Amino acid sequence: MSTSVPFVVSESGRHYPIGPAPAEHSDLVRVYVWEWPVRLAHWGIVLSIVVLAVTGIYIGNPSITVTGPAGDHFLTGTVKIVHFYAAILFTLAVLSRLIWMFRGNHFARWDKFIPVKRRRRRGLVQALRFYLFQLRKPPGFIGHNPLAGATYTLVFLIYLVMILTGFTLYGASANVDSHMRVFGLLVPLFGGLQTARLIHHTGMWLLIGFAIHHVYSAVLMSQIEANGTTESIFSGYKFVHKDDVIYSGYRYIDPKDIHEQHL
Repeated sequence: MSTSVPFVVSESGRHYPIGPAPAEHSDLVRVYVWEWPVRLAHWGIVLSIVVLAVTGIYIGNPSITVTGPAGDHFLTGTVKIVHFYAAILFTLAVLSRLIWMFRGNHFARWDKFIPVKRRRRRGLVQALRFYLFQLRKPPGFIGHNPLAGATYTLVFLIYLVMILTGFTLYGASANVDSHMRVFGLLVPLFGGLQTARLIHHTGMWLLIGFAIHHVYSAVLMSQIEANGTTESIFSGYKFVHKDDVIYSGYRYIDPKDIHEQHL
């Protein structure tokens, strides 16, 4: 493919902006996958989760003792303040990513998370077959494969539960003049403060477990596909085979389905 061509057209008629690949990898094209709002939201979520997990564990089990009057140190209060501001960053990052599901490019859209189209649902099986070692190579999706997208849908649901339970816990003990007290109205929704705290705590460990798996799988897929998966969350670009751009992950699906419109 000539390096002067600014895009490639898939069978569905979609235009993908690309850049030149190194000459020694002439079958590869550089595709701009993750736009800067996606990358910014991703790293905002990563940073805030790290801070929230560390401070949250301490809040749940204060274990640091200081000498002298507590009022001179205000350690636990300071940790709670840091936790609250990290929660604001987390909330803004999650909301911005949700908005970008409707404003972003093809790879960021909401239908890459919820498999509403038949071809995405069929892709679920092929992605699962790869993860179960039934296929030697992944199906070749440029962005999220359907199984990963469906998993991220569950993760975003956990995000929303964490935001609501967190603000509920904060609102129940907020100052009487604070506008955050409105979230105290959600206490009955979660079955009381103790249940809300349990849900919040459980959600934290679920996210920590997901984060470990997410880093492992990203590095693994980056090695297997050799397309810059890990690097793409910094640069936005992936190096993908030209066939994957044209057929977009459906190399294992019936050839007649390749010509269906609307991925």
